[in-house]
Amino acid sequence: MVTAQTVSNSSERLVKFLEDTNLHKKDFAEMIGVTLSYVYSLIGAEVSFSTRTTTLERIAVVMGAPPESFPEYKHSEEPRIIDYGVQFLKDKQKVAGLSNVQLLKRFPRSQRVEIVDMWRGALPLPLDWNQLSSIGDVLSIPRDELYPYWETRLQQNLIAGGIDPLANAPLIQAMFKGIKSFLKV
Repeated sequence: MVTAQTVSNSSERLVKFLEDTNLHKKDFAEMIGVTLSYVYSLIGAEVSFSTRTTTLERIAVVMGAPPESFPEYKHSEEPRIIDYGVQFLKDKQKVAGLSNVQLLKRFPRSQRVEIVDMWRGALPLPLDWNQLSSIGDVLSIPRDELYPYWETRLQQNLIAGGIDPLANAPLIQAMFKGIKSFLKV
Protein backbone atom coordinates (compact mmCIF):
# COMPACT_ATOMS: atom_id res chain seq x y z
CA MET A 1 0.00 0.00 0.00
CA VAL A 2 1.32 3.46 -0.94
CA THR A 3 1.01 5.93 1.90
CA ALA A 4 1.79 9.64 2.18
CA GLN A 5 4.99 8.67 4.01
CA THR A 6 6.02 6.37 1.13
CA VAL A 7 5.39 9.13 -1.41
CA SER A 8 7.39 11.55 0.68
CA ASN A 9 10.27 9.06 0.87
CA SER A 10 10.38 8.61 -2.92
CA SER A 11 10.28 12.35 -3.45
CA GLU A 12 13.00 12.90 -0.86
CA ARG A 13 15.10 10.16 -2.44
CA LEU A 14 14.82 11.85 -5.84
CA VAL A 15 15.71 15.27 -4.40
CA LYS A 16 18.78 13.79 -2.70
CA PHE A 17 19.82 12.05 -5.93
CA LEU A 18 19.55 15.28 -7.93
CA GLU A 19 21.59 17.13 -5.31
CA ASP A 20 24.23 14.41 -4.93
CA THR A 21 24.77 14.11 -8.68
CA ASN A 22 24.48 17.85 -9.32
CA LEU A 23 21.95 16.98 -12.02
CA HIS A 24 19.78 19.87 -13.16
CA LYS A 25 16.06 19.16 -13.06
CA LYS A 26 15.76 20.09 -16.75
CA ASP A 27 18.43 17.52 -17.70
CA PHE A 28 16.69 14.91 -15.56
CA ALA A 29 13.35 15.69 -17.24
CA GLU A 30 14.90 15.14 -20.67
CA MET A 31 16.51 11.88 -19.56
CA ILE A 32 13.17 10.43 -18.45
CA GLY A 33 11.05 11.98 -21.20
CA VAL A 34 8.86 14.32 -19.16
CA THR A 35 8.43 18.07 -18.77
CA LEU A 36 10.28 20.18 -16.22
CA SER A 37 7.01 20.94 -14.44
CA TYR A 38 6.41 17.20 -14.06
CA VAL A 39 9.81 16.82 -12.36
CA TYR A 40 8.81 19.59 -9.94
CA SER A 41 5.64 17.65 -9.17
CA LEU A 42 7.72 14.49 -8.57
CA ILE A 43 9.88 16.22 -5.99
CA GLY A 44 7.00 18.06 -4.36
CA ALA A 45 5.63 16.02 -1.47
CA GLU A 46 2.18 17.59 -1.86
CA VAL A 47 1.59 15.62 -5.10
CA SER A 48 1.67 11.82 -5.26
CA PHE A 49 4.86 10.36 -6.67
CA SER A 50 4.51 8.82 -10.11
CA THR A 51 2.95 5.40 -10.36
CA ARG A 52 3.37 5.19 -14.15
CA THR A 53 5.48 2.11 -14.81
CA THR A 54 7.44 3.61 -17.73
CA THR A 55 8.26 6.79 -15.81
CA LEU A 56 9.34 4.90 -12.70
CA GLU A 57 11.52 2.55 -14.74
CA ARG A 58 13.17 5.51 -16.45
CA ILE A 59 13.74 7.23 -13.10
CA ALA A 60 15.26 4.02 -11.75
CA VAL A 61 17.61 3.67 -14.75
CA VAL A 62 18.86 7.24 -14.42
CA MET A 63 19.34 6.76 -10.69
CA GLY A 64 21.04 3.40 -11.21
CA ALA A 65 18.51 1.67 -8.96
CA PRO A 66 16.12 -1.24 -9.49
CA PRO A 67 12.56 -0.01 -10.16
CA GLU A 68 11.34 -2.36 -7.41
CA SER A 69 13.13 -0.12 -4.91
CA PHE A 70 10.30 2.39 -5.34
CA PRO A 71 7.22 1.37 -3.34
CA GLU A 72 4.98 2.92 -6.02
CA TYR A 73 6.31 0.58 -8.71
CA LYS A 74 4.01 -2.07 -10.08
CA HIS A 75 5.72 -4.70 -12.20
CA SER A 76 5.45 -3.91 -15.87
CA GLU A 77 3.15 -5.94 -18.08
CA GLU A 78 5.24 -4.84 -21.05
CA PRO A 79 7.58 -7.56 -22.29
CA ARG A 80 11.31 -7.03 -21.71
CA ILE A 81 13.68 -7.23 -24.61
CA ILE A 82 16.65 -9.46 -23.98
CA ASP A 83 19.30 -7.99 -26.24
CA TYR A 84 22.87 -9.20 -25.90
CA GLY A 85 24.09 -6.14 -27.78
CA VAL A 86 22.57 -3.81 -25.18
CA GLN A 87 24.03 -5.97 -22.42
CA PHE A 88 27.43 -5.69 -24.14
CA LEU A 89 27.11 -1.89 -24.08
CA LYS A 90 26.12 -1.91 -20.40
CA ASP A 91 29.12 -4.11 -19.59
CA LYS A 92 31.42 -1.68 -21.42
CA GLN A 93 29.87 1.16 -19.44
CA LYS A 94 30.76 -0.65 -16.20
CA VAL A 95 34.33 -1.20 -17.40
CA ALA A 96 34.56 2.52 -18.20
CA GLY A 97 33.36 3.28 -14.66
CA LEU A 98 30.52 5.52 -15.84
CA SER A 99 27.31 5.99 -13.90
CA ASN A 100 24.14 6.22 -15.95
CA VAL A 101 24.04 9.98 -15.44
CA GLN A 102 27.66 10.38 -16.60
CA LEU A 103 26.92 8.23 -19.64
CA LEU A 104 23.71 10.06 -20.56
CA LYS A 105 25.37 13.48 -20.29
CA ARG A 106 27.73 12.44 -23.11
CA PHE A 107 24.84 12.19 -25.58
CA PRO A 108 22.79 14.90 -27.23
CA ARG A 109 19.70 15.72 -25.19
CA SER A 110 17.44 14.35 -27.93
CA GLN A 111 19.06 10.90 -27.69
CA ARG A 112 19.10 10.47 -23.91
CA VAL A 113 15.62 9.02 -23.36
CA GLU A 114 16.25 6.46 -26.09
CA ILE A 115 19.39 5.29 -24.29
CA VAL A 116 17.40 5.07 -21.04
CA ASP A 117 14.75 2.98 -22.81
CA MET A 118 17.41 0.61 -24.16
CA TRP A 119 18.91 0.25 -20.68
CA ARG A 120 15.50 -0.55 -19.15
CA GLY A 121 14.82 -3.25 -21.75
CA ALA A 122 12.14 -1.46 -23.76
CA LEU A 123 14.18 -0.92 -26.95
CA PRO A 124 16.66 -3.17 -28.76
CA LEU A 125 20.05 -2.19 -30.13
CA PRO A 126 19.62 0.49 -32.82
CA LEU A 127 19.47 -0.67 -36.43
CA ASP A 128 21.06 2.59 -37.58
CA TRP A 129 24.83 1.98 -37.71
CA ASN A 130 25.67 5.67 -37.21
CA GLN A 131 23.55 5.83 -34.09
CA LEU A 132 25.06 2.63 -32.71
CA SER A 133 28.61 3.65 -33.56
CA SER A 134 28.06 6.98 -31.76
CA ILE A 135 27.20 4.98 -28.63
CA GLY A 136 30.32 2.88 -29.27
CA ASP A 137 32.39 6.07 -29.58
CA VAL A 138 31.14 7.35 -26.21
CA LEU A 139 32.09 4.01 -24.62
CA SER A 140 35.38 3.73 -26.55
CA ILE A 141 34.33 0.48 -28.22
CA PRO A 142 36.25 -0.36 -31.40
CA ARG A 143 34.04 -0.86 -34.45
CA ASP A 144 35.19 -4.45 -34.91
CA GLU A 145 33.89 -5.31 -31.41
CA LEU A 146 30.58 -3.52 -32.00
CA TYR A 147 29.91 -4.79 -35.50
CA PRO A 148 28.95 -8.44 -34.66
CA TYR A 149 26.14 -7.22 -32.38
CA TRP A 150 24.85 -4.90 -35.10
CA GLU A 151 25.05 -7.66 -37.74
CA THR A 152 23.07 -10.01 -35.51
CA ARG A 153 20.47 -7.28 -34.93
CA LEU A 154 20.19 -6.66 -38.68
CA GLN A 155 19.86 -10.40 -39.37
CA GLN A 156 17.04 -10.62 -36.83
CA ASN A 157 15.30 -7.74 -38.56
CA LEU A 158 15.66 -9.39 -41.98
CA ILE A 159 14.22 -12.66 -40.66
CA ALA A 160 11.35 -10.83 -38.93
CA GLY A 161 10.69 -9.09 -42.25
CA GLY A 162 10.24 -12.43 -44.00
CA ILE A 163 13.70 -13.20 -45.42
CA ASP A 164 14.51 -16.92 -45.34
CA PRO A 165 18.15 -16.96 -44.16
CA LEU A 166 18.86 -20.43 -45.53
CA ALA A 167 17.37 -19.86 -48.97
CA ASN A 168 19.10 -16.48 -49.22
CA ALA A 169 22.39 -17.36 -47.49
CA PRO A 170 24.68 -16.39 -50.41
CA LEU A 171 22.87 -13.06 -50.82
CA ILE A 172 23.03 -12.29 -47.11
CA GLN A 173 26.70 -13.27 -46.90
CA ALA A 174 27.53 -11.03 -49.88
CA MET A 175 25.58 -8.17 -48.33
CA PHE A 176 27.43 -8.40 -45.03
CA LYS A 177 30.78 -8.78 -46.78
CA GLY A 178 30.04 -5.56 -48.65
CA ILE A 179 28.94 -3.79 -45.47
CA LYS A 180 32.11 -4.85 -43.62
CA SER A 181 34.22 -3.58 -46.50
CA PHE A 182 32.33 -0.28 -46.60
CA LEU A 183 32.58 0.21 -42.83
CA LYS A 184 36.22 -0.92 -42.81
CA VAL A 185 35.51 -3.40 -40.02
